[in-house]
Amino acid sequence: MTGSILFEAIVFLAGALLCVPLAKRLGLSSVLGYLLAGVLIGPYLLEFIGEEGQDILHFAEFGVVMMLFLIGLEIEPKNFWKMRKTILGMGGAQVIGSMLLSFLMFHLMGFEWKVSLTVSMAVALSSTAITLQTLKEKGLFETTYGASSFSILLFQDIIVIFMLGILPLLSNENEVASQTAESTDHANLLENLPLGLQTLAIILSVVLIVVAGRYLFVPMLRRVAMTRVRELLTASALLIVLGISLLMELVGLSPALGAFLGGVVLATSEFKHELESTLEPFKDLLLGLFFMAVGASINFIVIKENPWGIGGLLIAVILLKAIVLFAVGALFKLKMDQRLLLSVGLAQIGEFAFVLLSFAFQLNILSGEQMDTMLVVTALTMTLTPILGMVNERLILPRIGTKESEKRAIDHIAKQHKIILVGFGHFGNTVGRFLRSHGIEATILDFDSNRVDFLRKMGFEVYYGDATRIDLLEAAGIADAHILISALDNPDTTKKLVGIVKKKYPKVELMVRTKNRYEAYDLLNMGVEHIYRESLDTSVKLASDVLSKMGFRKYTLYRQAQNFIKLDERSMRRLAEQKPKDEKEYIFKAKEEIAQQEKVMEQDWHRGIYQNDNHWDTEQMRLASKLHKKKP
Repeated sequence: MTGSILFEAIVFLAGALLCVPLAKRLGLSSVLGYLLAGVLIGPYLLEFIGEEGQDILHFAEFGVVMMLFLIGLEIEPKNFWKMRKTILGMGGAQVIGSMLLSFLMFHLMGFEWKVSLTVSMAVALSSTAITLQTLKEKGLFETTYGASSFSILLFQDIIVIFMLGILPLLSNENEVASQTAESTDHANLLENLPLGLQTLAIILSVVLIVVAGRYLFVPMLRRVAMTRVRELLTASALLIVLGISLLMELVGLSPALGAFLGGVVLATSEFKHELESTLEPFKDLLLGLFFMAVGASINFIVIKENPWGIGGLLIAVILLKAIVLFAVGALFKLKMDQRLLLSVGLAQIGEFAFVLLSFAFQLNILSGEQMDTMLVVTALTMTLTPILGMVNERLILPRIGTKESEKRAIDHIAKQHKIILVGFGHFGNTVGRFLRSHGIEATILDFDSNRVDFLRKMGFEVYYGDATRIDLLEAAGIADAHILISALDNPDTTKKLVGIVKKKYPKVELMVRTKNRYEAYDLLNMGVEHIYRESLDTSVKLASDVLSKMGFRKYTLYRQAQNFIKLDERSMRRLAEQKPKDEKEYIFKAKEEIAQQEKVMEQDWHRGIYQNDNHWDTEQMRLASKLHKKKP
């Protein structure tokens, strides 16, 4: 029974449901909850999952790939290019510094130089999954610490490619290396090619991703969007990520790095937010599975056999990495609190170390005991990271500084707009153009892929997606928005959108388009204050023009039109509050409102005629008298 994949899936899900809410209730991160769940259900404690169940770790690593794809979607190519100095500078300094110190430490401990070099490469890597998930949960992406962490992690994801390429050179046994290549890296089609051709193939694969992003992925998504079948969009998003990952594996590159590049390429497309909202649930689930698999991989037998050695090595590795990271932060002039966050946040050994250490063992560089020891230390550093982060946040940072980001020049990024405009048809288009003519930009969402494509050619920054999905709204920046304008022409969709925003983000001010007063009644009863009937102003304007052609003064008509709209709005709100039970009651109350409105309008009109410019307008008096005689 325990070997059944269904049983293991139930155990993983049950462990997450029990441990993650408990961790959040205790004020801990969800990452720690997943790790603890993995420890409990693993082969060394409750034994719900056998050692063979750890193979799920390789599947769960796809969550890291998806995470980097989604991060790439947030970074436009021009912004990515601006980060190159930080990536090379901070990332390079951290990797080189960590490798030098750890190499010296392991060499002094009596390890062979090849072993010391291999282990030092693993130690230099930090956990992309844990760090970025923590940054997301705590809202630290926009801080100096967040930007620095991301730069270092991205450099590590690039350098791990070269580390994996160096390992076979450290092996003395060519037969072992060739056997390993066949068993573990059989998908790499370039390994037997000359180095120059391998380099060319890698460059071409990167170029292929860039070209495909523009001329293949976006047209494909547009065609899929025209079907209006949501599951096809989900399938398309998964196909893009899986395809890029496979291509990277075929040329021997990191799938995570390729996915990140694909995300950057698609960051300027109209499907950016739709891809984010579609893949986010998959990413979160797979990452949770990954963290649990890491927890389950902690070998307590190894710890029991050598607790002091494991403990000493664990402390030494964390301190070594923290010192290097603190020095890098100081070198790049980060404030003290940002340096502390950086030092604690990236002090663990990362998930790619599992791959690197296992590969080194198969190449006969590491012994079984050395590999087991380092795998345990790696898993323990990842498990301790959320705990150390909590200690740093609650005990150290309050005494030293704050976590606020440093002031810097504001980037013009769509997700930072304080206005979200949903629906960009004729009505929404007019609203958007009028706002833009006054220098006010809005994040625009529309569910018509053809219209989105056309409007983007016209120069509008419009994104494709269904705005009634909370994940899409969140991707568009609803959490930081001040106003959401609904210019939709479907009343059911409008009410659904209003209900979602009212429930999840009550502080966002809603300004909603409706077709008629009947739709407006429902929205008023839902608590929407700002309602705009598309037919009201136009109808009144047309009637005013008719009266103008009949001889009425334009100034008086303009003032009367504004009064009519004001009275009609008040009448509509009163009817909405009274909530008539049936059609008969509604007709009775509506007739009362209409009669009262006409009476007020007539009195105001007569008053305006007599007081207009302190003299009587003979023509207006004649028209008024004629109209008055016709009334019953």
